[in-house]
Amino acid sequence: MPGDPSSRKSGGADQDLRVLIVDDHALFRRGLQMVLKQEEDIEVVGEAGDGHEAIQKAQELMPDVILMDVRMPRRSGIEATQQIKDMLPHVKILMLTISDEEADLYDAIKAGAAGYLLKEISIDEVADAIRSVWQGQSRISPSMASKLLLEFAAMSKRADERQQLPAPRLTEREMEVLKLVAQGLNNRDIAKELFISENTVKNHIRNILEKLHLHSRMEAVVYAVRQKLLEIK
Repeated sequence: MPGDPSSRKSGGADQDLRVLIVDDHALFRRGLQMVLKQEEDIEVVGEAGDGHEAIQKAQELMPDVILMDVRMPRRSGIEATQQIKDMLPHVKILMLTISDEEADLYDAIKAGAAGYLLKEISIDEVADAIRSVWQGQSRISPSMASKLLLEFAAMSKRADERQQLPAPRLTEREMEVLKLVAQGLNNRDIAKELFISENTVKNHIRNILEKLHLHSRMEAVVYAVRQKLLEIK
């Protein structure tokens, strides 16, 4: 059956790779379609203009790889990535975006993205990136990879500097929020899970970061695990 992941092998050449393009700019989607049409082993099976539509199209079309923008109306690409990976774990998602913000990179990786490429790359590189993520590789633009390595190095150094200090005490509610952050939930989902408002979630996260002297949600989770404040299973 077309699109049935059980009938294909990773990187196999027996069927074309089914690709879904998600971007809120129709002209960019059309340009990608035209380029990928030239590839004998790639078939563009559909397109979507926002994260909400991407979730629907992913379930309908069962693509192998999704090219996903980050900043889009209605639902962001990162939110869509997380939900699609929950429903269709076999799908590989490659972020293709203009955003060079470290926070977007970290959140995309946490959500399950297999790669993060900036739109400054050559359009001809997109097909190779699609093939490589389907084969199980990770693709990150060099400039973003450098930021990732620098951030992890900084995180490690800060963790070492704090290793001898007693862990700040978090409230029971802050621990609940931190555990849900560690599971990859966004603020909206955390609010639903705990029956509180999104603003309250934001306040708890801000307090957690202030108490732990950290700068991002990702750092908070790594620090909490290292300090045995919570256990990731």
